Amino acid sequence: VCFFGSRSSKTFKPKKNIPEGSHQYELLKHAEATLGSGNLRMAVMLPDGEDLNEWVAVNTVDFFNQINMLYGTITDFCTEESCPVMSAGPKYEYHWADGTNIKKPIKCSAPKYIDYLMTWVQDQLDDETLFPSKIGVPFPKNFMSVAKTILKRLFRVYAHIYHQHFDPVIQLQEEAHLNTSFKHFIFFVQEFNLIDRRELAPLQELIEKLTSKDR
Repeated sequence: VCFFGSRSSKTFKPKKNIPEGSHQYELLKHAEATLGSGNLRMAVMLPDGEDLNEWVAVNTVDFFNQINMLYGTITDFCTEESCPVMSAGPKYEYHWADGTNIKKPIKCSAPKYIDYLMTWVQDQLDDETLFPSKIGVPFPKNFMSVAKTILKRLFRVYAHIYHQHFDPVIQLQEEAHLNTSFKHFIFFVQEFNLIDRRELAPLQELIEKLTSKDR
C-alpha cells in the first residue's frame, strides 16, 4: 500500500526486508490480510499454532519499517534548531544510551536521538543471533527482553511525532496513516504486554481515545 505518492521512497533508514518465501514472510502476509479486515484486536492475536517469538519478531520488523517511513516524511521539520532535545511534550525528555557504545545517557537533539535509536534497532534486527531469519534457527533466550526494549524505544518516535510535529503531519495529510500505524502498534503491545504503562504515559490520552472505541 502506498501512502505517500511520489514521496513513498523516502525512508529515514533503509527498509528491513523479510525474505520472500520464508515462513516469516508468510506470517507478515497473514498479518497484512487480517489488518485489512479492520478488526485490530483480532489482527494482533497470535495465529493458531504459531511461535510467539516469531510473531513478535515479524511485527517488530514491520513497526520499524512503518516508523521509518513516518519519520522519513517529517525529517525536514525535525532539526537541531526545532528540536534541541528529544522530547514528547513538556514533561518528557529522553536521553540516549545503548549500553554498549554509549553507556552513560547523553542529552542530544531529537534528530540525533532518533538517528541513534533507528540505527541501534537496525543493528538488532540485522543480528541473526537475535532475529534469526532461517527456518529452524531458534530465538535466543533473551529475545523477548530485546524485543521489549526495541518496542519501548520505537514508541518514543511516535510520541515525539505526535507531540512536536503533528502540524506538519496534518499539512502532509499523513494523519490517518500515523493514527492507523500507532493504533496497530498499541493494540499489539497491549495484547502481549510488551511495554510498561509508565513508558506509555506521554500518549496516554491518545491511547485511551484510540482504544476505547474497540473495547
